[in-house]
Amino acid sequence: MKIWKRNAIVATVLVLICAGVYLNWNASQKTAVDLTQTLDAQQVLSSTGASADPALEAAAEPAASAADAFAQIRLSRQESRDGAVELLQETLAYEDGSDSAAAAAVSLDNLVRDALAESQIESLVIAKGFADCVAYMGENTISIAVSAPAEGLATSDVALISDIVTAQTDYTLDEIRIIEVK
Repeated sequence: MKIWKRNAIVATVLVLICAGVYLNWNASQKTAVDLTQTLDAQQVLSSTGASADPALEAAAEPAASAADAFAQIRLSRQESRDGAVELLQETLAYEDGSDSAAAAAVSLDNLVRDALAESQIESLVIAKGFADCVAYMGENTISIAVSAPAEGLATSDVALISDIVTAQTDYTLDEIRIIEVK
């Protein structure tokens, strides 16, 4: 009788594990589709401002596609940053007092500082009259994607954006990349 119960429990556990593996696989398949859609939206943002997919360009208004591109970039940036923050917080919790905890604390501090600086830059650029803006701080460069007017960014606009970036960060003019999105 004990063997039968044990076998029934083992069979039940195996069925639950298989169901969990299937559900995890099914969820990852849906995530792959969402990532593909994000990639397509990011391809809309290029240095020329043209859409990578002509069908997508014809299906949406230019202003709406630019707004969607900015929203997708912000969402993607926030999701990757949230994952990094979570990983660093776990490292701090498990490695309390070690060298890796100190390095994680410095990385977390830098991540939060960069996020605040990006947010301030975006707010200031929008306050200067641009429709939308996304800033991304890298290790050696900062990229600013700006919703440009139909005639494009003037030299004075580029100077204004560069001034905002240099005032808010330690980046020099040669480390600033401004991308106009039409």
